[in-house]
Amino acid sequence: MTPYLDIQHLTKSIGDLVLFEDISFSVAEGQHVGLIARNGAGKSTLLSIISGKDSADDGQIVFMKGLRIGLLEQQPVFDPQQTVIQAVTSRLKSDYASLLISEYGSQLAAHTAALDADEEWKEVEMRAKQILTKLKITNQEKPVGLLSGGQQKRVALASVLIANPDLLILDEPTNHLDLEMIEWLEQYLQRHTKALLLVTHDRYFLDRVCGSIIELDDRTCYTYRGNYAYYLEKREERIAAANANIDRARNLYRKELDWMRRMPQARGHKSRSRKEAFYELEKLARARTEERRARLDIRSGYIGGKIFEAQYVSKSFDDGIVILRDFYYNFSRYEKMGIVGNNGTGKSTFIRMLLGQEPTSSGRFVVGETVRFGYFSQEGMPIDTQMKVIDVVRRVAETIDLGGGRRLTAMQFLQHFLFPPARQQDYVYKLSGGEKRRLQLCLVLMQNPNFLILDEPTNDLDIPTLQILEEYLYDFRGCVIVVSHDRYFMDKVVDHLLVFKGDGVVDDFPGNYTQYRDFCSIKEKETTETQRESQPAEARRKPVHEGSDRRRRLTYAERREYEALEADIERLETEKADIEAQLCSGTLSVERITELSKRLPELSAELDEKSMRWLELSEWA
Repeated sequence: MTPYLDIQHLTKSIGDLVLFEDISFSVAEGQHVGLIARNGAGKSTLLSIISGKDSADDGQIVFMKGLRIGLLEQQPVFDPQQTVIQAVTSRLKSDYASLLISEYGSQLAAHTAALDADEEWKEVEMRAKQILTKLKITNQEKPVGLLSGGQQKRVALASVLIANPDLLILDEPTNHLDLEMIEWLEQYLQRHTKALLLVTHDRYFLDRVCGSIIELDDRTCYTYRGNYAYYLEKREERIAAANANIDRARNLYRKELDWMRRMPQARGHKSRSRKEAFYELEKLARARTEERRARLDIRSGYIGGKIFEAQYVSKSFDDGIVILRDFYYNFSRYEKMGIVGNNGTGKSTFIRMLLGQEPTSSGRFVVGETVRFGYFSQEGMPIDTQMKVIDVVRRVAETIDLGGGRRLTAMQFLQHFLFPPARQQDYVYKLSGGEKRRLQLCLVLMQNPNFLILDEPTNDLDIPTLQILEEYLYDFRGCVIVVSHDRYFMDKVVDHLLVFKGDGVVDDFPGNYTQYRDFCSIKEKETTETQRESQPAEARRKPVHEGSDRRRRLTYAERREYEALEADIERLETEKADIEAQLCSGTLSVERITELSKRLPELSAELDEKSMRWLELSEWA
């Protein structure tokens, strides 16, 4: 395979902290590579160096000549005055104009009208709109500056995917995507035949998309030629072998050191090679071994039999959005619930109502007297960045009660959550974004709550931290509610789900997320079979065309239908955006809100139907 990207002996330090030293790896044509590391190990810095926004201390990066690169950053930057569709297509238009100049001469590209009339460019624009719709960016004429950070991340993702580069570099692409979008992106990248370098904490995503894993660990990198499951197996073998070598080296080093101390006169006569061998042995003996952590079994505070009861709760907003309709639920002792659903269906609003931070429209939440909440929010909690990490934790508690007379000091607790003693002495402002989130998690857990509420806890946390948190929640003797789009995390932690479907509809499912998806697939298959069996026998017969497996072109009628669909989709999207704008205006009468609320789902269904037909025809266009 042709190497697209070649990293050669790269070294990078920040002050006296060495992130990585003399690392080398490559990404070849068609390879899907996942990059894994702890927070603060240098993942984002490495991507910045690759993209040319930062420089290395030593080594070099070699790209294949003429390689087109698409980069998705964690925090993309746009011109706030541009509309969504302009932000997505502006760079593409510039690149496309350059292509026309090279192929046809500058005169053609100089005329904007000629470019806009070009059939291929129209197809690019239509594809842009389709991908934006999949990512739930429906108002494509809205200025980017008015979008939330999560929406801007999705616009950036759309622009990168539409460009169809030779090498796609994605930094945490699943952040701010709901489960439906994540699964769509997963399937899209599985079919993606170009090279891919991916940084993500989503382990199912890694396992299904990437065929190679590169791990940054202890300033060096290790390459595994397999998916995430293969990586876990081989990493364990590597660590076991490394620890065994270090243990042997330490035993030998102690003996050699003891001999050198007892025989000082012999040192002058020892050969230079023997001395060098001794110092190499010393270096190996002092190498870091993989941490062997015991499970952190922290006692939660006593919790009574009554937890909370949602007594026929309803919640709606003035713009017509409905979150709950007469919702009743009696939460059980030691229950571990997951909450899933698309963005905007009300998951975080439900949490805020439970905590008393958001009023209900009707009904109420009755919370038991012994319940003590520990809330880890998406926004995090304010931390004085001028304080040292250890001092921030000691302000909450000097020691943590494990129960049974066992206690942990603040330093020991931090070390369990992957803050080594040296890092505990650093100021908070020196921490990476993921390390700050990890510190906030520590502050919540060490307050000894008996009811944990975690709203998107996996955002910005690295995989080792997620594994520690999963162990902690598995052993936690209290109640848990988790709102998350991380399917792997949900499968390991929760025992049943509340599924928010929008418009006040909430399903209670007795199982984890994978079991829920399997259930949905079975129901969908049963529904399809039922519909098929209800059709006349003639309609069920599929005509067999000779040579149907060969590439064909659209017929004249299909071409006309394809062109008409483009116009219909554009019209429907405009109408949908207009209705959404009216519903958000706050100036409509109740009758008008009701009328538009009925039209909106009809419009979405019609848009989905026409979009699917357009995609089907576009395969042959």
